Amino acid sequence: MARDTRTRMLDAATVALQRHGVAGMAFTEVLRDSGAARGAIYHHFPQGKAQLVAEATARTGGEVRAHLSQLSAPTPRALVEEFLTVVRPVVQASAEGGGCVVAAATVTADETLRLIAADAFDSWVEQLAGSLTATGMAEGEAADLATTLITLLEGAHVLCRARGSLEPFDRAARAAAALVGSRYP
Repeated sequence: MARDTRTRMLDAATVALQRHGVAGMAFTEVLRDSGAARGAIYHHFPQGKAQLVAEATARTGGEVRAHLSQLSAPTPRALVEEFLTVVRPVVQASAEGGGCVVAAATVTADETLRLIAADAFDSWVEQLAGSLTATGMAEGEAADLATTLITLLEGAHVLCRARGSLEPFDRAARAAAALVGSRYP
């Protein structure tokens, strides 16, 4: 099924945000990569770049939450290991020059984008915390661990991109798994 112009533009904006962040994202790249005509920008996104970035960020936030909702391990330790396995390829993309669209939205003076990013991150923590609680972990402890895991993920994006290597993620992942494993064997 062919994707419509608006969807292709959001897809292209997402890739551009991963590569260049908000400041470096250009409409020319979005148009080229989506195959859209110049007039499509303001037809589909009347508020321009701000609307396109906001929608790409919110969509990405929802997609990540949906992926996190698929985690279904029976113990906290197994859930953490599953999470680390699932996010590893995403962090690998960062090591190769990508990045997190939601994090990119935080590096701007636009308050609306910052709030969209905050909502996305909160939803990820909430989703993970709910999954951890379902394994028998206490709610407060689950929320703390979920926040730690999302912080690990976002920090790994930055460190791995800077290093061009997965080493920072692998080290943090081993430490997180060991900490959880020591409490939940």
